[in-house]
Amino acid sequence: MKRNYSAFAEDIPAYSGPKAARETHVDLKQLSAIPGHIYMRPELQILPSQRRFSKMPWLVPMLELLPPTSISHLKEWGLSTIFVLAKKYNKLVHVWESVTAMVELWHLQTNSFIFPEFEVTIFLEELEIMLGLPRYQRGEESALSYTVEQINSWSILAYITTKKNDLYSMTSGMHVHLLPIAQWITSQCKRKTTNYTAIAKAAAICICGVILFPEADGAISFGNLSIIDSISEGMKIGQAVLGFLYAGLTSAAHGGPFYGSVVALELWMGMHIQFRAVEDLTTECKTMLNHPLAYVGGRLHMSPRAWCKTAQLKGLHAWRQYLRSLTVTDFDMRP
Repeated sequence: MKRNYSAFAEDIPAYSGPKAARETHVDLKQLSAIPGHIYMRPELQILPSQRRFSKMPWLVPMLELLPPTSISHLKEWGLSTIFVLAKKYNKLVHVWESVTAMVELWHLQTNSFIFPEFEVTIFLEELEIMLGLPRYQRGEESALSYTVEQINSWSILAYITTKKNDLYSMTSGMHVHLLPIAQWITSQCKRKTTNYTAIAKAAAICICGVILFPEADGAISFGNLSIIDSISEGMKIGQAVLGFLYAGLTSAAHGGPFYGSVVALELWMGMHIQFRAVEDLTTECKTMLNHPLAYVGGRLHMSPRAWCKTAQLKGLHAWRQYLRSLTVTDFDMRP
């Protein structure tokens, strides 16, 4: 079908040189000009009812029962860091005032945070490093193919169990519930079954659902279930994780619920805004002990003997003031 672009092409002004382009970009960066943006609604913040994150008391006990072979599968699929973060999940403290203050600086059109002197965003490359995910390599684009077909959650979950009662308890509407999957894993581990791959796939759904794709308390969408299922087939999911986080930031910037990987957002904030590694500190940074940065390894590993630049910030007002006056010097471009 031939598309008619005339309906909106008239609204796009012709390019009239770099000076006009810079002026247009300056206008674009005005968050106050975006209708309904949370930046101009200080009474709004991310309320508990809008947070798609809660403690999961079933998560850590289930992970501690996993057989070594299933854990090896998770590592082979590139989920080592996600596994560690999930095991420490109940120790993490989310500072929602800082998250709200960051959301207030999120631009819906440019997918970037707008600071007074500069704008930045979360790049795919650093998200993959932060979360230890398999990384896209240049040149792989031509090898990728996408098939658009209806997602059948039962066919994915059938690899775990074929019992209809189990499948009914695991799904409702357009979501998959993680608790029944965790209960199935627990029963398999206690019975010492040898369904190591199935157990690993089920565990991947739980840990990715909690760390990467939290959308509703203890549940993930069918679409994200399909993405998680593709991990065991060698698919790289960094783009999906980042896109989901962008969508959650955009939702919250309009006063809606915040979803997506808050762990990834806090890792990014920790690297660029909150912490700075130093050599001569003799005491541990208490803020760091409950931060996701304390539990990641590899290139991102950071000692808790660090300086927290934002330790004095208490409450939403203090975070707003700090971030809205942040300079390029205070933002670590290359942490």
